[in-house]
Amino acid sequence: MTARQRGVAWGVGFIVFLALLVVLRDVLLPFVVGMAIAYFLDPACDRLEAMGCSRMIATTLITAFFFVLMVTILILLVPPLSSQLLAFVEQLPGYAEALRDQALRLSSFVESRIAEDDMQQLQEILAGFSDRALVYLADIAEGIFSGFGSLFTLLSLALITPVVTFYMLRDWDRITAKIDSWLPRGKVDVIREQARLIDETLAGFARGQALVCVMLGVFYAAGLSLVGLDFGLIVGFVTGLISFVPYFGMIVGFVTGAGIAIAQFGELVPVLLVALVFGIGQILEGNFLTPRLVGDRVGLHAVWIIFALLAGGTLFGFLGILLAVPVMAVIGVLVRFMLDQYLASPLYLAGDSKDDE
Repeated sequence: MTARQRGVAWGVGFIVFLALLVVLRDVLLPFVVGMAIAYFLDPACDRLEAMGCSRMIATTLITAFFFVLMVTILILLVPPLSSQLLAFVEQLPGYAEALRDQALRLSSFVESRIAEDDMQQLQEILAGFSDRALVYLADIAEGIFSGFGSLFTLLSLALITPVVTFYMLRDWDRITAKIDSWLPRGKVDVIREQARLIDETLAGFARGQALVCVMLGVFYAAGLSLVGLDFGLIVGFVTGLISFVPYFGMIVGFVTGAGIAIAQFGELVPVLLVALVFGIGQILEGNFLTPRLVGDRVGLHAVWIIFALLAGGTLFGFLGILLAVPVMAVIGVLVRFMLDQYLASPLYLAGDSKDDE
């Protein structure tokens, strides 16, 4: 098989893979989650094997411990979070009315200082912008939660994910060895090196980012609760969980917290305290948590990560959110490899003045 034929074969295989991903995206979520959990638990399983446990015993212990821990955390967190969420939904109309009154006061203040024609034009511009923004955000939210909110999906996550995790974790070494045996022997060392880089990138980023999100969630929840903000626990915790999207989580949390503070207190000082909590959180994240726990593991600019997450959520829902950063990390490693190959190739060095001499 020529190089051209191999390229065509890989291209066709990639297109088929994307087509299957699109067609099966509604049923893939529990399998992808199970594989991801198995991937991150494999080092712990290997350590138990090194201590003398069989692979079956190590897999059983690690899987059972992980899911018992998850269930315990859910039992502890779901009751207070769900009660706050229900109370927030009940008080949402009152908050909306209070915010409307504050907006009317601000509008009256602005109208007294701006000409009528200019004010009407400004209102039209703001109305058009807000309508487009709401439609865009609604489309993204629908894409993210369309495959995640059904009863079937929740049941499949609860029942299928542990089974997939167990079998993937038990057979992980055999699966990787089998895939390694399929690699073209002439390029096996190069492919293994790129796979190692991808593995280091994904493992370091995901574990570090998970710790950052949990720490930020605890900090925001505690800080907003100390400020006295209604539903500060759920606003802060959710803000931390969605902080894996650079800047987006903080913006959503701050807008929500500030809106509740305006409706609840109607004064400037509580709003400034809410802003202070989020400001301190951003300082901690940007200067301490992310540099120490995550660093530059993915090697991608924050703009590319935001684009990947939004595109993945829009195209494939929650499954796309899970796959966005890993796919971009793989692409980043491969692009850097191809760039290194190009910079060392005659195509790049052909015009070098030293060669011409």
